[in-house]
Amino acid sequence: MNALSIFNKKLAARITSMVSTMWCAYIFAVIALISLPGAIKSGNTIVIVSWVAQTFLQLVLLSIIMVGQNVQSESVEQKINETHAASLGEFELAKEARAIANQELQELKNISAEVHQLLRDLEKKIQPS
Repeated sequence: MNALSIFNKKLAARITSMVSTMWCAYIFAVIALISLPGAIKSGNTIVIVSWVAQTFLQLVLLSIIMVGQNVQSESVEQKINETHAASLGEFELAKEARAIANQELQELKNISAEVHQLLRDLEKKIQPS
């Protein structure tokens, strides 16, 4: 990646982080409201609708929507982190359970070997010589 591309990405990220705040939405609302009296004085319905649609809604809602997306992203990220932590906990429990099961299996094999040895010994004692 060249230096200009890196610069552009950093600049875009910085501008996005500044625009996606409620303070920016408040500033945009104030800026939009400055032109409201002129739109109303014109008496032209198209100018008023244009002010609402192009000036107020686009300018103010842009920041508010970005703030909402950030809030939703944080919520999703928190859920992902919680799920990941829970999954890791379950994985550790499963590893412990498997280790215990392997230990118990080995103990059962040892007991089985001892029982077989006892049966062979008993068989030798019972058989007539």
